[in-house]
Amino acid sequence: MWRDHLTEIIVFSLLFLLVSVMGFVAARWRAPKDMAHLDEWGLGGRSFGGWITWFLVGGDLYTAYTFVAVPALVFGAGAMGFFAVPYTIVIYPLVFLVLCRLWSVSHRHGFVTPADFVRSRFDSPVLALLVAITGIVATMPYIALQLVGIEAVLKTMGVTGDSALARHLPIIIAFAILAAYTYQSGLRAPALIAFVKDALIYVVILVAVIWLPQKLGGWGSIFDAAEAKFQATAQNPNDGILLNANNQLQYVTLAFGSALALFLYPHSITGVLASRNRDVIKRNMSALPAYSLILGLIALLGYMAIASGVKPLPGAKEGTVDNNTVVPVLFDQQFPDWFAGVAYAAIGIGALVPAAIMSIAAANLFTRNIYKEYLKRDASPAQEANVSKITSLVVKVGAVACIVFLDPQFSIDLQLIGGVIILQTLPAVALGLYTRWFHRTGLIVGWVAGMGLGMWMLYQVASPTRKHFGGSAFPLSEFGFDTTRTIYVGIVAVAVNLAVAALVTLALRAAKVGEGVDGTEPDDYFADEGDPRVTPGTDRDADSAREPVA
Repeated sequence: MWRDHLTEIIVFSLLFLLVSVMGFVAARWRAPKDMAHLDEWGLGGRSFGGWITWFLVGGDLYTAYTFVAVPALVFGAGAMGFFAVPYTIVIYPLVFLVLCRLWSVSHRHGFVTPADFVRSRFDSPVLALLVAITGIVATMPYIALQLVGIEAVLKTMGVTGDSALARHLPIIIAFAILAAYTYQSGLRAPALIAFVKDALIYVVILVAVIWLPQKLGGWGSIFDAAEAKFQATAQNPNDGILLNANNQLQYVTLAFGSALALFLYPHSITGVLASRNRDVIKRNMSALPAYSLILGLIALLGYMAIASGVKPLPGAKEGTVDNNTVVPVLFDQQFPDWFAGVAYAAIGIGALVPAAIMSIAAANLFTRNIYKEYLKRDASPAQEANVSKITSLVVKVGAVACIVFLDPQFSIDLQLIGGVIILQTLPAVALGLYTRWFHRTGLIVGWVAGMGLGMWMLYQVASPTRKHFGGSAFPLSEFGFDTTRTIYVGIVAVAVNLAVAALVTLALRAAKVGEGVDGTEPDDYFADEGDPRVTPGTDRDADSAREPVA
């Protein structure tokens, strides 16, 4: 009953109200002369310095799904859940220079989305359209997953009812508020709220890893309890606190594939393009691995939940359980009510920041690469901004619909599928920043081959509740190998994508098929703040107040 959680509800509501007010106030924070421009509404004026970018990108990448689902996976499967830790470490060295090149060429030409860059680089509106659609499709379930985190908290506090409307009404209200201040303030809203979100997360996790082991008998007792659980109840031989021969390949390929996918997501790129200059990006890519330390501690909450004897709350369907509730239930059992309320607010606010950035990124893709390219080529900057605002609302409605009408567990599987999908843009976006060797038609055919194979492989993956699309671990036995090992679908699909793109490129080059005109120049990839060659309109309001680069 919600009355048993009254203190938690009050604390959660007050903090939620605080960030909502901040979201509306953000429209006046570092206010430009004219907000009716995608550079301002969708990229915060491209003026964020070191500290703002740190919190914005960190708040964008480490979502409510991370704080809820990663420890839930550790709770249910053990060591396999730690795949999220190495991939968030290796990704930053991988993209250190890549993102600087993307920022520079985007700053030089006024690109707002990765599809803008592909359109100019390869002179192909079709390829740009595929990149845009891929980004939107991969982002939608990611936004829905933020609702899973909020729903887990609300369910633990007892404020969700039994009927479909009662169960989802608090989430609908929360996202309506999010939609309102995102519509008004654009990227400035999540940028400002990210300060509060990260502060709460740091406090809650640090307190948890100090307080809970003392209450649970120390780390030795926690790991012993986890090992005993997996030995006694493991239905899957891959479950356990250590990896084994069967799941090591899946672990490595999932971690590496997820790393490659992370900064291909439109919302990740949006946070980077909002940075003020190249140095801001370099410093952030050097420092952001610090978040991975927190992520490792968050994952350990899964083992703490086992040692604490946490029982997940019932799922939406009779006879099922919702493992996403293990962390909120752990906090409810082990913390004083007031601090549990703070922890719930950290998770809830942790959902709002990335959800806002994701909806803005998806809206920018639609506006620049579908609306302006195919529906209204002469759209003014004000019209672009207005279309993006409206589209961001539609995207949020779609995300809520995913939770209302689909099984939330299916939405989580969709996130894994989203990684497979977004990886198919790697040849055009990431490799395109370094080389134009691939023929534009080769990239299109490669995308079709990789996407087709990826969807076929995902269709073959079964789970205890579904025959198809049950995850992203593809059994190698389906390829005729006599083994029980699995591999991450995304790695196989993008490898085929690259191979097909290369073969088609060789064939088209031999046939001397035209490759279009490269709209970029070599030195575009090294442009920096104050570059005199910046396209008019992309370095707007240069005399307005900007944050000093930290």
